[in-house]
Amino acid sequence: MSTIATNKKAYHNYFLLDKWECGIALSGGEVKSLRAGGASFTDAFAHIDRGELYLYNLHIAPYEQASYLNEEPARPRKLLVHAKELEKINGNLTRKGLTLIPTKIYFNKKGWAKVEIAVGQGKKLYDKRDDIKKREIKREIDRSVKNRK
Repeated sequence: MSTIATNKKAYHNYFLLDKWECGIALSGGEVKSLRAGGASFTDAFAHIDRGELYLYNLHIAPYEQASYLNEEPARPRKLLVHAKELEKINGNLTRKGLTLIPTKIYFNKKGWAKVEIAVGQGKKLYDKRDDIKKREIKREIDRSVKNRK
């Protein structure tokens, strides 16, 4: 499994509750651009439209050699999930304040492009500060342990 991009903002801004692996419908040039590492998660989110799951605002850079065959970089892309998984996702989203966030995009062992999406609940400012504080304390402890050796 080779990770192409990770949505670091998702881990900072949301409590991630459940995660799912989804396929993604791409054109040929987009796949080649992903293999070159041209993906960005700025403001990306997933949403259920007419009984299907779509990913919005995922920016995949145009593949230079594809010339006129390139798709729009931030177009909505269909996510491929089983119907039962879609029902579970939809059931989780019925609670207030929850949203679907893409956390990473990668190629699995078979070479298929996959997107990991998670149901997230927004963090408050004090939650973010608490996470930063815990991270800094852990970093200080690790430094002191390393220096003792």
